[in-house]
Amino acid sequence: MKHRYPWPTMPGIELSPDILALLFFTGLLAGMVDAMAGGGGLIALPVLLSIGLPPTQALATNKLQGTFGTFSSSLYFIHNDLIRLGELKFMIGCTFVGAAAGTLTVQGVDTQVLAGIIPLLMIGIALYFLLSPTISDDHRRPLISPSLFSLSIGFGIGFYDGFFGPGTGSFFAIGFVWLLGFGLTKATAHTKILNLTSNIASLGFFAISGQVVWTIGLIMGVGQLLGGRVGARLVHRRGVRLIRPMIVLICVLISLKLLLGSHPALLDWMKPFSNSP
Repeated sequence: MKHRYPWPTMPGIELSPDILALLFFTGLLAGMVDAMAGGGGLIALPVLLSIGLPPTQALATNKLQGTFGTFSSSLYFIHNDLIRLGELKFMIGCTFVGAAAGTLTVQGVDTQVLAGIIPLLMIGIALYFLLSPTISDDHRRPLISPSLFSLSIGFGIGFYDGFFGPGTGSFFAIGFVWLLGFGLTKATAHTKILNLTSNIASLGFFAISGQVVWTIGLIMGVGQLLGGRVGARLVHRRGVRLIRPMIVLICVLISLKLLLGSHPALLDWMKPFSNSP
């Protein structure tokens, strides 16, 4: 027997046991993928749309459930000494400000041009991680200082995540590897902290505008907590052998999704805050 739940903004949506299970396991899988290479939204967003959420609410709810996963994986990396939060305060601050600025800027802005540019960038990242002989868990000499990285990459990619979003984790990862000389495992760990930061900034604006479907987001969030931790453990244990092919795969999938537009509603990624105050 199906149970009907109250939905202030989405009357009539039913959460049956099979839908509840689908949401939980979607969060679990998306959390694992996100912890390893980013791109969990490729899994979560189509499911949210398929159960009847409009694109704006799907994107908002995706931010909520994704925040649980990035929190879980970040916590694992901190406890295993792959991240030192005290050294990242400025980077976190710049990313938060960038994400907030991007979220505000996207209102009423036509971002369709990004749908053509981003796939090319993602393919370039995939080729870099696939072919570059310098991709490893060894650290190299940084090209820029952490402060300059925070002001440029932290703010810039944070802005992009608030403004558009797909591929944010891959952009952060390549920044850490290429500009700060991090090994790939360390880069992935630090990427989760900045992903968490930009997720929280965007989620705040979504919550203010009333677009988050909390029940669904929290159900998926439980799966994300578990998936994020499992994915983080795999990253820690297997390192570059796991992360490198996963990043290549995610970059290719994001490119294909943006180029082919496999779900028409996903086109509304380009204007997610059209109903924001």
